[in-house]
Amino acid sequence: MSEAIKTDVLIIGAGPVGLFAVFELGLLDVKCHLVDILDKVGGQCAELYPEKPIYDIPAIPLITGNGLTDALMEQIKPFNPTFHLNEMVTSIENIGDPVFRVTTNAGTVFETRAVIIAAGGGSFQPKRPPIAGIEPYESKSVHYAVRKMEEFRGKNLLIVGGGDSALDWTLNLQPIAKRVTLIHRRDDFRGAPASVSKMRALVADGQMDLRIGQVTGLEGADGQLAAASIKAADGTVTRVEADAMLPFFGLTMKLGPLSDWGLNLEDDLVPVDVSTFETNRPGIFAIGDINTYKGKLKLILSGFHEAALAAQRVHHYVHPEKRLVFQYTTSSTSLQKKLGVA
Repeated sequence: MSEAIKTDVLIIGAGPVGLFAVFELGLLDVKCHLVDILDKVGGQCAELYPEKPIYDIPAIPLITGNGLTDALMEQIKPFNPTFHLNEMVTSIENIGDPVFRVTTNAGTVFETRAVIIAAGGGSFQPKRPPIAGIEPYESKSVHYAVRKMEEFRGKNLLIVGGGDSALDWTLNLQPIAKRVTLIHRRDDFRGAPASVSKMRALVADGQMDLRIGQVTGLEGADGQLAAASIKAADGTVTRVEADAMLPFFGLTMKLGPLSDWGLNLEDDLVPVDVSTFETNRPGIFAIGDINTYKGKLKLILSGFHEAALAAQRVHHYVHPEKRLVFQYTTSSTSLQKKLGVA
């Protein structure tokens, strides 16, 4: 087991609500680490609709998912949170009153006074491509996320998909891989136009390959990929040698390990006390789409409100010896100093 990282609060989920919780906690001198299963911050906003307009953020008539994420990241800069991406929390155990030991699937261990679950509707899980016999290769030579780019240096790499994730990793890994082949079912891509143009330029220069078709089979022994079969639209099948494959077929929402954390659940949601957004386990809070209570609205602005109230109660656990005095950022010199605007 890794040496435990000690922090005041661990936030599970780095979407907009989790990011705003960092701000509210920071004003109260509470330090945070955040864990997210995705490879970037922003949650659903950044992963599912990065360029889609959002119209119901107070005082902002229109903003994109990426724009909202960028603005929140700028807002929490003064508090210097630490992010642990591409990781999923697997267990939460009490080791004090309250102190929690939290472990992720990557073996990272935290010791924290409080836990805030801001995981949307659960954890994002990658969609498995419809390829017969793919299971033995998973986590060995078929990977649904890139945790360390160096693992792909000097390899023949297949990247499958037509969205931003597939294009971004194609461009990032092409310089270090022996050869990258991007495979998509049609010659039309959903990713950012600039990324598509860069990819096509690499293909035109002979620095990588683009194949239009679908992966229908894998070859290799003991989970180590050797080649893949690619079926084109006209039905012809060709074989492409490969050491590793990265399929990006989108994400699906699953409750995941959260169901094993000793929380009361109602229809895969976490009931909370609406005055503090604390769960049935003292010291564990749930904010955003993952929680439920009478009158709940699944809106980002509701999650922001929940983050603010949860932070007030978290302060009690982190600084039990300190009396909490409510202050306004518009008039409090001490809060303005924390924000670097005094």
